Amino acid sequence: MQRSFALIPAAGHSTRMGRPKLLLTVAGQPLIVHTIAAWRQSRVERIVVIVRPGDAPLAEVVRDIGVDVVVPPVAPPDMKASLCYGLDYLSKNLRPEPTDCWLVAPADMPGLSPAIINRLLDESESNPGRILIPTLFGRRGHPVLLPWTLASELPSLTANEGLDALIDRHGPEPIACDDLEPNAAQAFADIDTPEDLRGLAE
Repeated sequence: MQRSFALIPAAGHSTRMGRPKLLLTVAGQPLIVHTIAAWRQSRVERIVVIVRPGDAPLAEVVRDIGVDVVVPPVAPPDMKASLCYGLDYLSKNLRPEPTDCWLVAPADMPGLSPAIINRLLDESESNPGRILIPTLFGRRGHPVLLPWTLASELPSLTANEGLDALIDRHGPEPIACDDLEPNAAQAFADIDTPEDLRGLAE
């Protein structure tokens, strides 16, 4: 039976927001809590959040809601490095099988869709081994689902290559989700700037 693991890279510095954004309040709760709640409403088996060293307040919030936290020994320079730490944690602690899969979405997506996550899992379970990317009305979004067999390739990418390079190398398969989320803007939206945050509240 296929197992699934969600990786949430949350080790950035929120430079465009101008302040730590993942603890900003959205509808009475920190932004990161909304993102994790979407994952928990799906069928994904395990959720891992990668937090940079020194960000104790964020790590505490994540631990308090019962989600695995990975704190690297040094601050990851980019999302690829964060994901590598998360994959290493999974490999050592959960020993994924080749038939398992991992999913990735940014930490700042409070509108992340559990229904879309579950559709990707359904597609992967019926025909494993593919990279799956959801689409809404022709637009690609998150999360991305990858087979565990590709986890070992991420650390071998060059310095100027990220997750997108790995995805493009293996040819992702788009999965239409138009019937699940009529509001594509909300389901695929991330929060990078104060304007984005204000738009979420409107």
